[in-house]
Amino acid sequence: MLSRQAMTTLCVAAAVGVIGGLNAAVSALLGGGIGMLGAAAYAWRAIRSDEKDAKKAYRAQMLGETYKLAVILGGFALVFVGYKDLAALPLFLGFALTVVVYWMALLKTRN
Repeated sequence: MLSRQAMTTLCVAAAVGVIGGLNAAVSALLGGGIGMLGAAAYAWRAIRSDEKDAKKAYRAQMLGETYKLAVILGGFALVFVGYKDLAALPLFLGFALTVVVYWMALLKTRN
């Protein structure tokens, strides 16, 4: 899943970079990176648990989602504060497409 998100991020950054320049490409990379870090945080917390008890498995999933949200919010905060030449549209485009790839991969594993 992360490899697909990485490939999507690189493709978006390249396309946006051709159109909008270096700052747009870096912004798209940062947005995609935030999405990938969020997915990795979820996987690290939720999937590492091999619980047989339904309550504990549910709790692990909810903690994974909490970690994911915290990483995403923290990532956006760091980018907005730290990167002065930010291009907002490519940032959110990179992030949104990694989220779409994440959900498409989940749907594919369900079938």
